[in-house]
Amino acid sequence: MRKKKLTGLFFGSFNPIHVGHLVIANHIMEFNHPDEIWFVVSPQNPHKPKETLLDDYTRLELVNLAITDNPAFRACDIEFRMPKPSYTVNTLVYLTEKYPERDFALIMGSDNLETLPAWKNSSEILRMIKSIFVYPRPKHDGGSLKNDPRVSISCAPLMEISASYIRNSIKQGKDMRYILPAGVYEYVKKMNLFR
Repeated sequence: MRKKKLTGLFFGSFNPIHVGHLVIANHIMEFNHPDEIWFVVSPQNPHKPKETLLDDYTRLELVNLAITDNPAFRACDIEFRMPKPSYTVNTLVYLTEKYPERDFALIMGSDNLETLPAWKNSSEILRMIKSIFVYPRPKHDGGSLKNDPRVSISCAPLMEISASYIRNSIKQGKDMRYILPAGVYEYVKKMNLFR
């Protein structure tokens, strides 16, 4: 029987995607060895003010520009076509049915691992996934799930880059060329985004 491909799911609004996201994904790839990482772009959150969030397809385009040179990375728009709000459990049900030849792993910060037991149908999420690759977040140790055998706590570099910092800096006319991947930086500049 053929071994299933292990696919890491990195969820986010990616508003915009930045080098911090790519450093984390690259670290997970190199040290945890999934076959692929899918950047799952989350759709408009009804609790976030619309003016702070670029539209879904612009954020998807930015992810595609950021990962274009890495064949193991893929942008995923699966949640665009799902009922809102999108719950991780529903996305996993859909993906496991659509891609039976794959096993899925979640990629998340230690802050999210702490809250995972309170997520909708968290026991079902844990049943469906093969692994959870966790990157460190300040002042969060991962909580009650950190010793679960599926959890792998990574020593990825601590990346304290926030998308809101990037957006506010661009709004003030600051140069963000070293915090954004080159293609993303050029597109943001050309399209006058976040101004």
